[in-house]
Amino acid sequence: MQTVLFHSTIFGPIHSRRLGVSLGINLCPNDGKVCTFDCLYCEAGFNAQGPGTTGFPSREEVARDLEAKLAGMKEAGSPLDVITFSGNGEPTVHPDFPGVIEDTLRIRDKYYPEAKVSVLSNSTRIDRPEIFKALLEVDNNILKLDSAIDSTIKKLDRPTLPHFSAEKIIPELQRFGKKCIIQTMILRGEYDGEHIDNSTPAEIDALIEAYRAISPAEIMIYSIDRQTPARNLVKVPREELEAIAARITAETGVAVQVA
Repeated sequence: MQTVLFHSTIFGPIHSRRLGVSLGINLCPNDGKVCTFDCLYCEAGFNAQGPGTTGFPSREEVARDLEAKLAGMKEAGSPLDVITFSGNGEPTVHPDFPGVIEDTLRIRDKYYPEAKVSVLSNSTRIDRPEIFKALLEVDNNILKLDSAIDSTIKKLDRPTLPHFSAEKIIPELQRFGKKCIIQTMILRGEYDGEHIDNSTPAEIDALIEAYRAISPAEIMIYSIDRQTPARNLVKVPREELEAIAARITAETGVAVQVA
């Protein structure tokens, strides 16, 4: 099973193919995975590896470590485009996620006011008022929608919350409007004897309808870039992604970034 974990709260900076020079913040344990999805393609591996033993870093630890890192980078003259919440699972499950966002914006403004703050979220907790409000505060609120067809989203993302469905999440995403970026992983393959393909015309039709309803600031589509825990998944070629992106833009009027 694929397991690539971030073993610290602050990591990088790294070069993100979507965001530029990115300093990462991992709000999950540094020796395990905590997520409300169990995606077939997750580079951190399946949830079965367990949550580890270290627990969530405290709000105070995150602020202290972030300030120390940014102060050192500033002194060294290092560039920074974005501070990105990502890591070993879903960042919004952190028990003090809104407070961490508040601290991060304050510390960012002190050292790198031109840098953006981005959150990569799987959208499962955006129905909670405190999470919704916190995500409205960040520069890049990047929310996942891998399919607008419920059977596909359940095969591909394997949500751990029994109430989660494509039908329920699309109206929640719609509440953000232009204050969100929608991110969609496009792939095909097989897992546990079942065929999976969210690149079909029917899938793209459904996504376009959802994108129209949500009306985000931007859409990001991408495919597999690293080894996946489910071995029989196939990367969709960039030329095909470009064609899908062109169709999405033509039918929604929303800019699409292909990564």
